[in-house]
Formats: sequence, C-alpha cells, structure tokens
Amino acid sequence: MSDLNRECLTRGLRTDKTADVQIEIRRYQPSDREPVERVFRDGIEEHINPAFLYAMTRPLHITVSLFIYAGAYVMCGQSAVLALVSGGAWVGLVYFCCFEFYAGYVRARLNTDMQDIPGYYLGNPDNCFWVAEVRMNGRPQILGMVAVEGKNDPGSDGKKYGEVYRMIVSSACRRAGLGLQLAKTAEDFCRERGFSKIELSTSSTQRAAVALYRKLGFKLVLVHTQSEFPRWMIWMTRATILTMEKNI
Repeated sequence: MSDLNRECLTRGLRTDKTADVQIEIRRYQPSDREPVERVFRDGIEEHINPAFLYAMTRPLHITVSLFIYAGAYVMCGQSAVLALVSGGAWVGLVYFCCFEFYAGYVRARLNTDMQDIPGYYLGNPDNCFWVAEVRMNGRPQILGMVAVEGKNDPGSDGKKYGEVYRMIVSSACRRAGLGLQLAKTAEDFCRERGFSKIELSTSSTQRAAVALYRKLGFKLVLVHTQSEFPRWMIWMTRATILTMEKNI
C-alpha cells in the first residue's frame, strides 16, 4: 500500500487498514456531477470561519471594533447592552462579508462553468477537468479535482497558457500528496499542449493552498482586490486575490 493510501486511511476514510485502496486521477464523467459539486462546495466554504477569524484579528478591524463599542457606549447613555448590540452588528457584518465571499463564489461558479463541465472543459482540446477518485474495496469516492483552461497569451506570438481552476482536495485526504498529484496532472497536460506557462488565482486567506503553489514553483505576480463582489465587501474581509504563475 502506498504512503498516500496509508495517509488517506488514517485520516478518516476508513479505519480498516487492510482495505484495498486505489487512487486514480481521471477525466470528469457526467456521473461525477453530484460528488464533484459536494467536494467543491465543502472545499470552498470551509474557508469562511478561518477568513472571519483572520479579518477580526487584523489591527484595523480590532481598532474599528473598539471604536464602535466605546462610541456606542458613550452615545447611548453608557448603556452596555446597546454597546454590545452595536458591536455585535459590526461583527455580524464582517462575518456576512466573509460568508458571501466564499459561499457567493460557490453559487456563481455552480451557475457558470460548473453547471456544464463537459461542455465547458471537455469539448475543447485545450481544456480539461479531472477528478481524484479513491476506490476502497471497489467502492468509488471523489476526493479532489482540478481543471485547466487554455487561453491566448497576449505577451507572446500566438502562444497559449493554461489557467488552473477548481484545484480542491477533500479534507478527508489532506497533506497526503493528492494535491501534488492533481497539480502534476494539470502541469503535464499544459506541457503536452505546448503552453508557455501556467497561471492560477487564489485568495490570501487560503494559506495552505498558497504554500502548496509556492512548493510547486509558482511565483506571485499580482496582488489585487478585483472580483465580482463589491469593493467594500472585499475590504471588510481583509482578503486579497493572489495571481501566481509558473513558466513551463
């Protein structure tokens, strides 16, 4: 049994270490839709609480929180109850913004490319979508995914580059090397297609993902706050969007 298989077993997939476990990274099939959507949703929305804690512990948000509590206490006739209510409303707004930043992203993607994965990723030779399937005693389970979309590179003469999307590994099998295998699958595909580089984007609060990409040789090329969400909401989350690249 491989180290990856052992790690997945010890992380909760199955306690019976004699189980026959096989891991395969393969192209997406229409029958994968439900488990892929579940892994996608869980993998993105698990960042809501860490993002909220990150935002509330930033110096600026700590200062704003203290100002709101103190200001409400004074302006409301030294009412501790009203001060707590005002402060709670502020905290609730921060959590709402963090929630929408990730849950809203899931809703948007499920209504765009994730709504028709075969049509979006498998109908073009420069695009592809893979799933990581674990078979335990013959029973399959989707635990990860990654996609690549080929795009024209405006900085080169007719060359293309690959942009990586939906790079997610289930929490049931983290730190076991599955992310590396998915990334290598995407990179090998980009090499075969003759792409000049690989590009991806992630949020600053997804620290484990950023660390993985750096380990794979990606370099940070752009930090920005441009997204489909209002600028004030991004400000509330204290998150930034990181664009990373790797020449191949």
